[in-house]
Amino acid sequence: MLSQLHIENYALIRHSVIDFTDGFVAITGETGAGKSILLGALSLLLGQRADTKILHDPDKKCIVEASFELKSSNLKELFAENDVDFNDDGSIIIRREILPTAKSRAFVNDTPVAVAFLKELGTHIIDIHSQHANLLLADSGFHIALLDSLGNNKSLLSNYQEAYHRYCGLKQRLEFLTAQEQQNRKDYDYNKFLFDELASANLISGEQEELEQEASLLANAEEIKQNLSQIEAICQTDDDSALSRLNTSKTMLGKLSSLNAQLSTLSDRMESAIIELDDIVSTLNSFNDEVVFSPERQQQVDERLDLIYRLQKKHGVETVDALLDIEHQLDGKLNQIDAGDREIHEVMEAVDKAYKELQRHGDMLSAARKDAATSLSKRILPLLADLGMANATLTAQVEQASDFSLTGCDKVTLLFNANKGGQPRDLTKVASGGEMSRLMLAIKALTAQSALLPTIIFDEIDTGISGDVSVKVGRIMQRMASTMQVIAITHLPQIAARANQHFKVYKADDEGLTASNIKALGNEERRHEIAVMLSAEPPSDAALQTASELMNL
Repeated sequence: MLSQLHIENYALIRHSVIDFTDGFVAITGETGAGKSILLGALSLLLGQRADTKILHDPDKKCIVEASFELKSSNLKELFAENDVDFNDDGSIIIRREILPTAKSRAFVNDTPVAVAFLKELGTHIIDIHSQHANLLLADSGFHIALLDSLGNNKSLLSNYQEAYHRYCGLKQRLEFLTAQEQQNRKDYDYNKFLFDELASANLISGEQEELEQEASLLANAEEIKQNLSQIEAICQTDDDSALSRLNTSKTMLGKLSSLNAQLSTLSDRMESAIIELDDIVSTLNSFNDEVVFSPERQQQVDERLDLIYRLQKKHGVETVDALLDIEHQLDGKLNQIDAGDREIHEVMEAVDKAYKELQRHGDMLSAARKDAATSLSKRILPLLADLGMANATLTAQVEQASDFSLTGCDKVTLLFNANKGGQPRDLTKVASGGEMSRLMLAIKALTAQSALLPTIIFDEIDTGISGDVSVKVGRIMQRMASTMQVIAITHLPQIAARANQHFKVYKADDEGLTASNIKALGNEERRHEIAVMLSAEPPSDAALQTASELMNL
């Protein structure tokens, strides 16, 4: 139940703390006094979009905080999923702050939360039925939800929706694979040509660098051999070669090495230089022998490089490895067609199986809804009679829809007849505004217990109702309040008189500004307020007597 509501700097409310009891709570007040402001504040706690226009003082933040006391702990999993602290005693404190900068902050049990969490949490703890909610009676989705609520179809609907999501996922996969396979076949010939061209090239990783080096040698073979021969002569074969001079120098240092240790070291280093130079000359000779001018080989290398360069330009890459990657990708695309055919066949079988399973769950859900439709027709008749429509009937017509949807394969239409012997027709076409209000109240009374919501708020659901019917409406709300908290914003004294707790909303001028206030009424204050609702201010003795009678009915 909603145990306390704290509102600060919201619309016409400067500061107000309201303590609620369980059972039936009535909120009354003149039109424009600010009753709807309370709903607006509660709506903020349930995730409604924030707006700085609601700030009473634009320089201060708005705070709306509500405390709930729940007997059930079925929200523990929801809190755990969102990493929000859960109190084992079932208490929940929701706070929303709207700053002058338009920034909004939300907290649940002092844990910062997203607005999306508030919306989800709200569906589990409170149902606000506003004056516009009667429009739901024209919503086919509401008709389906009504039958599911009455039939306790939550498990059946969950199983169906799992099958529906599985079927849709497989169907989407099949559509993707089919489109991909069609595109692959369109591109097959072109990809096959590209692959064959690359495959026939027999490309080898690293060959481009080797070929480019070989091409450079072949193109400059004569110059290379000429220069290498000159180097060999300078270093070794000439009479006055470098090696000859080094050997002479080494012999002279050898004679002097006995005279000085440093000269002996230099003699050893000279020996090392001679060995190194001799090895260099030997290597140059071997390299010179390998350099052979071959026009035939040069042509082969040039043609191979031309092929590589052409393929690189064609595919927009710069290396042989990149060409090999493209060849591998093309091979994969070509093989994918055969593999795709096999996968398409497998997914088609899975789609057929999932469709049959979807049909099975859909049939079970439809059967349960037809049973709930029969139950609705029987269970709502006494309520309609209590609401002054003794001859009225309400039936739910369950027909097969043209296709499966997230809510099943059913089309549900509510048919209403207000008069004895009349033909039931679509209620949106035959029910008046007052009848719609009473129908919605009867439906809410039926579904309240199965919905397991701790609190329901009616915002002037009694529109279009008066006289003896309003007394019966109050009794129905009173019965609902035996299993849940019912808060009714009403303008009818007959309804307010049935409440266990009564609040009055009124306007008052404070420091030159008008503000809305709310006050809990004692027994005598309640009698006075109900009498005023019956007549005027000040109430007549007859109105006060009638108020007492209403309160004691």
